[in-house]
Amino acid sequence: MLLELAQWLSEDYRAFSVFSYITLRAVLACATSLLIGLMAGPWVIRKLTALKIGQAVRTYGPETHLIKSGTPTMGGALILISIGVSTLLWADWSNRFVWVVLLVTFGFGWIGWSDDYRKVVRRDPEGMPAREKFFWQTLIGLVASVYLAFAISAPDAGGTWSLFVDWISGGFGYHLPPRADLIVPFFKSVSYPLGVIGFIALTWAVIVGSSNAVNLTDGLDGLAIMPTVLVGTALGVFAYVVGRVDYSRYLLFPYIPGASELMVICAALGGAGLAFLWFNAYPAQVFMGDVGALALGGALGTMAVIVRQEIVLFIMGGVFVVETLSVILQVSWFKYTKKRYGQGRRIFKMAPLHHHFEVSGWKETQVVVRFWIITMMLVLIGLATLKLR
Repeated sequence: MLLELAQWLSEDYRAFSVFSYITLRAVLACATSLLIGLMAGPWVIRKLTALKIGQAVRTYGPETHLIKSGTPTMGGALILISIGVSTLLWADWSNRFVWVVLLVTFGFGWIGWSDDYRKVVRRDPEGMPAREKFFWQTLIGLVASVYLAFAISAPDAGGTWSLFVDWISGGFGYHLPPRADLIVPFFKSVSYPLGVIGFIALTWAVIVGSSNAVNLTDGLDGLAIMPTVLVGTALGVFAYVVGRVDYSRYLLFPYIPGASELMVICAALGGAGLAFLWFNAYPAQVFMGDVGALALGGALGTMAVIVRQEIVLFIMGGVFVVETLSVILQVSWFKYTKKRYGQGRRIFKMAPLHHHFEVSGWKETQVVVRFWIITMMLVLIGLATLKLR
């Protein structure tokens, strides 16, 4: 919105043309979302407390978490509001990628809100049934995946629909251009053509998987939000590179017209996340809830697909990946051993992995800070793929 205003004013006052630079608007988006979060945070916490929207702690979790019962939850709504307002103020409204990221983010946020609402109102720690949650995640993920398959391939927004029509009329035989290939990091020219169906399947897996991975990680005060900020900021760097002809050509990345505008959303996410961390740091005054975790994970996955860095997301979000794998392995092994031996056995003392370290004697703050450090190192490795190819 402010970009259009600045462009109009720049016709008479050249000083306003500075707002056409994405880097400046990204900085302003970060500052705006940070200020919104810090200023609105105390009011939101008081409101959630007054409405008695408190966290229902699962009985099978660590006993030390029982004291957290009643802490205001659904604080992720504050993050989404900060991101939404800041993005609408500073981003280019005509950019197709901005809207698809916002729609996925708020779509998954709606799923999380519904889940949190059931937990709070019905006092059910489990919330929305897993099948129902997965259905809505799949629906939103598939719609976004189909759109991105042709939006990334098209040179502009107008060409997206025509490519989709060509795919349908051609008997689903359309071949995506090289910039839609799966890029293998650390190699100059190694990429794999996916085809439309392969692209849709991979994109769906990345979006839904990222959403659930962040949600599983959100179990300790500040644990999920800082890695999300770090990974989101790094994706903003990739967005800036692939969205510019000169940088993408020099660094041997595919040029994705319009992708650089995602830098504004990444910056807004960073500012909103840091503002939320102010209140979510141990001991947390408010919890993110599924409304925040599912939305942020979906946003990271969507942006990684647009900038063609799905594998790099897997590297930088290693903490999210390991947390998810720990749950999958724990549940699978328990079911297998129960069926074979009549008694379920566990690989970890408790899953997700952060609870395993808690039960092993680590303090909550130790787990959180150490996971942050690991994420910082993984993000640096991911950023190294910009040049080490």
